Amino acid sequence: MTEDQIAEEDIEFPTIVNIDFEIGDHVVYPHHGAGKVLKKEVKKMFGEEREYLTIKILHNDMTVMVPCENAGIAGLRHIIDEKTIQEVLAVLQDELSEMPKNWNRRFKHNRDKIKTGVIHELAEVVRNLAIREHDKGLSTGEKQMYTRAKKILASELMYALDKSEDEAEAYLDDLLAESAGAQVAATAAKA
Repeated sequence: MTEDQIAEEDIEFPTIVNIDFEIGDHVVYPHHGAGKVLKKEVKKMFGEEREYLTIKILHNDMTVMVPCENAGIAGLRHIIDEKTIQEVLAVLQDELSEMPKNWNRRFKHNRDKIKTGVIHELAEVVRNLAIREHDKGLSTGEKQMYTRAKKILASELMYALDKSEDEAEAYLDDLLAESAGAQVAATAAKA
């Protein structure tokens, strides 16, 4: 399998679904993480009246406004359910998946997976970077990507598992350290 095939393979792009969100809903904005819908209001912008959602992203104290009609295109979705939590935890504990060897192709491959907004893809990137960090270390760009991807994943797990932000991050760190350590040890034993 060539690196270009790896870069294109298994990136699962979501079907665009427009959900009607309400004030108080916990949601995920793929590039920023989990937050809460604070307002739903009609605003006039660029000469057009449109209904907007105001979302407070909790892990970085950012507020974003998303037009309701574009929420699906932006990838806005509800927090994962119990079944999906179990699937994500399984992905985090799974083996390293094949990635391009060249760091900038690997970086693009991982960035494209994160952009999908699919939590399974995000979990796979976090897992692969955790294993690579534990085994060989990461480039500066990959370290930044790993930190950001972990924050986004932890922000959703915070709501899904009903934990504080610190508890969710500690839970994720412990899970990744255990899984990455086991993966590196298993690979070393095979060699």
